Amino acid sequence: MANSDVASSAKAKYLQIADDLAAQIRSGALAAGAAVPSESALMERYGVASGTVRKAVAELRATQLIETHHGRGSFVRSRPPVQRKSSDRFRRSHRKAGKAAYLAEAEQSGGEPSVSILFIGPVKAAEEVAERLGVPVDAQVLARKRRYFRDGVPTEEAISYLPWDIAKDIPEMFSENPGGGGIYARLEDHGYILSEFTETVRARLATKAEASALGLSPGSPVIHLIRAATAGSGRVVEVCDTVMAADQFVLDYRFPAED
Repeated sequence: MANSDVASSAKAKYLQIADDLAAQIRSGALAAGAAVPSESALMERYGVASGTVRKAVAELRATQLIETHHGRGSFVRSRPPVQRKSSDRFRRSHRKAGKAAYLAEAEQSGGEPSVSILFIGPVKAAEEVAERLGVPVDAQVLARKRRYFRDGVPTEEAISYLPWDIAKDIPEMFSENPGGGGIYARLEDHGYILSEFTETVRARLATKAEASALGLSPGSPVIHLIRAATAGSGRVVEVCDTVMAADQFVLDYRFPAED
């Protein structure tokens, strides 16, 4: 599409620009991993203001054709997003094989996974966490905060909260590496056999701190997922609060059709 075509069409200019760049990506003119032209270059090329260029880039990001890294710019995606299959990633067979959920997931999606432990220690349970764990507000719980990476790029941050009366008797919970199969395997080793996981998922814009931690542009969307792990006794033994870069994941769920 020539610049004159962009200017003459009745279609919103930012969508015209997004379509033009998308065509270049699909044709290979902008190759996988290539940098998208800078904001100033796109403004000059298409004769539009910076706001229009930003909306066009946001449109490409929403369709998962490009990814933006804070301080580095935007690049043509060179890999598909992780397809997170919640019906599979927590299988007991993975834990018995010594694989934590994120390792099992990475094996299926490709890419080199890694994790950075940010904090392990006692904290006071905030209202939502306390309610899900069934403990009083401000009760002491164990928090495990970590950041996950794929091929060196941060993709999500998660904090697991465990009731203190359970965690205090499991020494591995206080280690950066809790051992093969992760914290769920350690819970089951100590008799807390997991029977159910429930997840609450919402989409929102990243906070400033979240955008910085995940290398996102200001205002980028994130997936906010809160999961509760329930043991066979009916007790919730862990609540995990996770913030995920929305363009890095596809959430895949399976539900029984029966009542």
